[in-house]
Parts: sequence; structure tokens; C-alpha cells
Amino acid sequence: MSAVVAELVTEEEAIAEAIKTIDDAFIMHTYNRQPVLFERGQGAWLFDSDGKKYLDFLGGIAVNGVGHCHPKVVAAIQTQAAELIHISNLYYSAPQAKLAEKLCLTSDFEKVFFGNSGAEANEAALKIARKYGRSMSENKTGFVTAHRSFHGRTMATVTATAQPKYQEPFRPLIPGFEYVDFNDIDALKAAVNADTCAVLLEPIQGEGGVYAASKEYLEAAREICDDNNALLIFDEVQTGMGRTGHWWAYQGFGVVPDVMTSAKALGGGLPIGACLARGVAAETLVPGNHGSTFGGNLVAAAAALAVFDVIESENLLTNAEVVGRYFSEQLREGLGDALTEVRGQGLIVGAQLARPIAGHVLTESMKKGLILNAVGDSTLRFLPPLIIKKEDVDSAISILKEVIS
Repeated sequence: MSAVVAELVTEEEAIAEAIKTIDDAFIMHTYNRQPVLFERGQGAWLFDSDGKKYLDFLGGIAVNGVGHCHPKVVAAIQTQAAELIHISNLYYSAPQAKLAEKLCLTSDFEKVFFGNSGAEANEAALKIARKYGRSMSENKTGFVTAHRSFHGRTMATVTATAQPKYQEPFRPLIPGFEYVDFNDIDALKAAVNADTCAVLLEPIQGEGGVYAASKEYLEAAREICDDNNALLIFDEVQTGMGRTGHWWAYQGFGVVPDVMTSAKALGGGLPIGACLARGVAAETLVPGNHGSTFGGNLVAAAAALAVFDVIESENLLTNAEVVGRYFSEQLREGLGDALTEVRGQGLIVGAQLARPIAGHVLTESMKKGLILNAVGDSTLRFLPPLIIKKEDVDSAISILKEVIS
């Protein structure tokens, strides 16, 4: 290494360390940072401050559905930002209106409320349900959600999230929530009654370990809600926007909810959330009931429209299904006895390890240039971009085999 190159490397390392020091000093420690500073992304790859490249099988936790910095998304952001960034929701907006239309045309829903995140989308869904319930009875305010679920970190959505580790620091929680075992039809039937305003479920539990609902369970949930005049809400913050090989995961199950939420991959990396509703749920909120200063921001909406365009023009729904199936097969074949189970649909995949070494696998995989996620001591979660190719899967499997062995 020449003296000039060595000096540049040393300077880059110093800058990276300075950024980490500033981060530690001034940002609340709500995350356990990995020891890497990313500076650039392209497609399925990330590049750190040392120039090292990483194959991204986490995708910003299901956010970068069309990959990092897709040219169409970047162009849409640049064009809109140069024209108009924000005007508030007191006025009409072409990108927002067109995005709402696109969301409804790819689904069974009629109206959309825009927020900035999945938690906000779920908050809107909960408010719709509670107002809907109280329109029939002052006591019809109860919610039923599933153990192992994850719906957000606001007070209402953390209450809906039936995982004690997320709830415990913030008790007392909001009253009116009951929890049942996922995929247990009898338990759901016993929990829902005349005072229930809504059942909130993830078609596939992501944060909980990638557990898919059975078709029979979702069909039963639909019937139980109908029998009790309760709304059925699907949280598709993680499973929507093509991740399962359908625009929306519910389409693969053939069960249509009354309300559905979306975020993560919707904005191509920019913050945006959407609460979609149909029937009476679509007309429940009126002016003054709910709002969001930044919800449906013009730049984020323009980016989301570009994401839809990319998924359609590059046939990414089919790619998610085909490559997702290939990835699951390769995990089973390539890792063999190291795994006890592979779960999921399309490109939301969970791998259950035979030993509690998920943290080790995550750390060592990153050292070898593969980014993934651990949810628990024995579960790996994979959420690669929908643009991923079979050769990328082969590279990931090769690293995992080396790390786990």
C-alpha cells in the first residue's frame, strides 16, 4: 500500500470513528448499533466507509423493496423536491391523490388515510375501529390481537403488540385490549364478543419470528368479526408492497379485511404510512377526527408512485415469489440439520436454528459481507429487496454455511 493510499485509509477511518463518537454522545441509545458506517447503496448492495460491500438481506427492515437508490425512485424524489415539498393537508396534492388511487386499484379498498409510518397507520386503524364501535354502543370499544404480534411503538400500538418485552417499561397500558394465541380459532372465537370493535392481525407475523396465519384461521377471523359486527384489520406494514409475491399478503389468503395498513416498502426509503379502508370503515373518520401534518408528503408520495412503477415494470411480484421459493429451498438444503424449520412466503423468510446462535450468525455474517436480522436467540429473519436474484441467494447461502459450520 502506498503512503498516499495509507493516509487516505487512515483519514476515512478517523472520520468514521468521529461519526460513531458523535452518535454515541448525542443520540438516545434506543438501538444497539452494528459497528459499521454505511455511506452508499446500490441495488441489493451497501458500501461502508472503508469501501467494503455487503449483500443486503434485511433491506432496511423490509423498507428497500426495490433496492437501494433505484434510479426511478431517485429521479421522482429529485423532480418533486425541485417543484414542491410540502403544502399541508389543507390543500389538494397531485402525488398524494394519485398514490391513493394506486393503493386502491391494487387492493380491495376504497379510501386511504396517509401518515408517516406503520405505527401511525395502525393508530389510524385503531381510531377508525373505536369510533365505529362507539357508533353502535358506548361499550363496543374492545380490541383483540395475537400473541407474538408487533404493531408499533406508540402507546396504542405497543398495547396492541402482544409481546411483554415491548410493553413492560410503559405500563399502565391502554385498556380494552385482549390477546389470543395466533392461529387458534377457538381462542379467537371465545375472545370476540358484542363489545369487540375490531380484531387486528398480521397475515404473517414478522417481528414475532415469521409465522404465517393459516387460510382457515383468517377465514374464521372474517366470519367471527362479521357475526359480532366487529372490523377485521390486517397489519400489512411488513408484508405488503409485493413481499409475498402478491401486492398484499391478504390476496394470497383470499380473505379481505375491512381495514389494512401499509408502510415500510411503500416509500422506497422515505417515511410514509397508509391506512386503507372499505365500506363503513372508509367513511367513519370525518374532518376534525384525525390528521397528520406530514402525512402523504408530496416527495414521499412521489417516491411511492415510483416504487409502484418499478414493481410493475420489472415484474417484481413474480420475482418475489420465484426467488423467495428458491431461497427457502436453498436454506433447507444448504443448511440441513443446522435448521429445524424454514417459514414464510415470498421474500419474508424466517429460519429456525437448531441452536441459540442467532446473534453469532448475524455478527459473523456481517463480517463476511452479508446483512440479515435476528429475532430471538434462535431465529433468523430475511427481508431482501424484491430485486434479489438467484445468484445473490447462492452467495448468501455460501456465507451462512461457512458461518454456521
